[in-house]
Amino acid sequence: MNDNSAARGTDRATWAANFFSRVNRYRNLLRRRWWVVALVVGIAVAIQAGLLWFQPLTFVSAGRMMVSGKLNVPDGAAYSEEMANYLGTQTAMMQSGTVINNATARVAAQKPDLVAQPVSLSVAILPRTTIFILRAVGSDAQYTQAFLQACMDEFVTWKKQLRQSTSDSTLAGLTEEILRLENDLAKAEGELIAYQSTNNIVVQEEQGNTAGRFLTSLSQRLAEKQSAYDLLASMTLDMNLQAQQPTGTNKAPESAEAGGPKPQAPQVGVGSSYFTAKQEISKQKAELAELSHYLRDKHPKIVALKKDIASNEALLNIYREQGREQLENARQSLLVEIQNLQKDVKIWDAKVLEISGKMAAYQRLKASAARTQAMYDRLLNTVKQLDVSKEISPEGIAVMEKASPAASQKPEFKRGLMVAGLVGLAIGIGLLLLLDRLDDRLNSFTELEQSFDETVLGQIPREKVAKKRRGVSLLQPDDPRHSFVESYRNLRSSLLYLSVEGERPRILLVTSSIPNDGKSMTAANLAITLASAGSQVLLVDADLRKGVLDGRFGVPSEPGLTEVLTKGTKWVEAVQATQVPNLFLLPRGESTHKSAELFLSQGMSTFMKEVAEKYDYVMFDTAPVMAADDVTSLAPRVDGVIFVIRAEHTSARVARSALDLLYQRQTRICGIVFNGVRTRTGDYYYYYKYKDYYRKYPTSAAAKT
Repeated sequence: MNDNSAARGTDRATWAANFFSRVNRYRNLLRRRWWVVALVVGIAVAIQAGLLWFQPLTFVSAGRMMVSGKLNVPDGAAYSEEMANYLGTQTAMMQSGTVINNATARVAAQKPDLVAQPVSLSVAILPRTTIFILRAVGSDAQYTQAFLQACMDEFVTWKKQLRQSTSDSTLAGLTEEILRLENDLAKAEGELIAYQSTNNIVVQEEQGNTAGRFLTSLSQRLAEKQSAYDLLASMTLDMNLQAQQPTGTNKAPESAEAGGPKPQAPQVGVGSSYFTAKQEISKQKAELAELSHYLRDKHPKIVALKKDIASNEALLNIYREQGREQLENARQSLLVEIQNLQKDVKIWDAKVLEISGKMAAYQRLKASAARTQAMYDRLLNTVKQLDVSKEISPEGIAVMEKASPAASQKPEFKRGLMVAGLVGLAIGIGLLLLLDRLDDRLNSFTELEQSFDETVLGQIPREKVAKKRRGVSLLQPDDPRHSFVESYRNLRSSLLYLSVEGERPRILLVTSSIPNDGKSMTAANLAITLASAGSQVLLVDADLRKGVLDGRFGVPSEPGLTEVLTKGTKWVEAVQATQVPNLFLLPRGESTHKSAELFLSQGMSTFMKEVAEKYDYVMFDTAPVMAADDVTSLAPRVDGVIFVIRAEHTSARVARSALDLLYQRQTRICGIVFNGVRTRTGDYYYYYKYKDYYRKYPTSAAAKT
């Protein structure tokens, strides 16, 4: 749960950072290039003002019409329009070419003295009504009024023609449909009469009823015989013979649950004798068992009794065999009856189906004729009632207000300029957004993190410059620029506590991708903060083409690094002390364009080895990576590189290319310094967010801390 909460918190923080970063980017874009929007708006307003000023004088005439789309057509639709789109349809018809051309011809015929002029016609609808407001705009007052009135009159005439044409078409269509139905009705009646002439419907219906009843009787008999056969097949001989014994009553047989008699097995003739012999044997065996208690086996009575028992058992076997034969004969007889009944059922079932098919065909012919007759009668009744000139209620088309006298129309300067200003504003904002899409310069810390994976060592705020030629001044002992001072202290801490393996970097190189990124200022102020912490620091101006550190510290530019590498000057003699304790400067010396070769020389290796033994930190300020090959020649020799990116100045694409060049030379990148950040961005929190904290202490106390 904690992991999920942390993930949600991270997502919300990331979303908020991206949102405010984007807002800040647009705000800075508008602050830098507000003149683009102002210029586009001004051009749009100027163009619109010119168009309105030179616009010719026009005249406007207005009129009103009411159009109701309700039609009453008896028993069917002879003329109708789709009500869902009715108003839009009428508007389009009023502005159609037919109405315009007819109106032009009408004006020419009625008022030949008027010269035809181009007139624009617009139609509007009053809300929740069917009242149409027509406006005509033209350059001639009389012609404009006459044209608008002609348009309204021609629209009324055209609608009447459409109704008449539609009604005539409808009547013709109904008449054609009646003729077709007459043919269909005659055909259906002929088929019905032909069928009745070859089939006696009454006889067929009676035969169908009789055959159905007889088929039902046969089916019942077949079911009874089948049940009797199944019962006879499931009973044993003794069970069948037992069922033949008289019950001693004269009751009628009970009915089955289905309402018919219960199935009974056919009786066999030996049943009575079989059971008499069986009873006699049972009595004799009982008597034999009784006599055996007190007579011997060879006693004449016992011997005679055994003979009688044997004789009766032989007779019982004869009766049993006769019963089996009679039972088998009864089953065969039932099977023959069942087969005959099945044949009869099949024959009569076919007869019933044949009769049913004929009756169904007759009913279909009869129903088809009835349907055709009903449709015919309905259409015939509609045609009799339809009278286009009297019984169709026409649309409520009326001219409520005739075309008014055309009045001159003055251009609406205020509204036109306002619309032009809004259009220009939209275009200007669109241009700004397009420029922003093409501009990949980094504006905020969030954008920097999204574009680069390298560690960000610190953010340097943007400082106002009193004189552009002098630039931003270096850090001073009692510097009142608290945010500026604290940002370099933060950079120093990031460098001192950098997470690295092995020895911490002591020989550092400060560079950037392009000029004016503030690398020299960053190198100088970082060297000052390191020296202020008690470290012995040597600042080397390795930009042998356009180095500026000598001017910033107010020391002579020669002798310098160039003389050390080319003329054999002792570097100890060239190093100069600065006003900052523990900070020493080696200026660039004489300008040269062979700095790349000098950095690859043995003298440079010797120099770097000797200064590394004497100073705690050696910091090189070099030329930009993309400006010369100096940095890529020197960077692999140092312990680490600090890469400076200036907010709102450095292209992310160019910076990425510069870093890739350094990585190709196996250079160790310590991190990125984000320079020139606006303090009012959402990603910057030094001093601007907590400026009241510094006001509680004197300036000198703040400097000492």
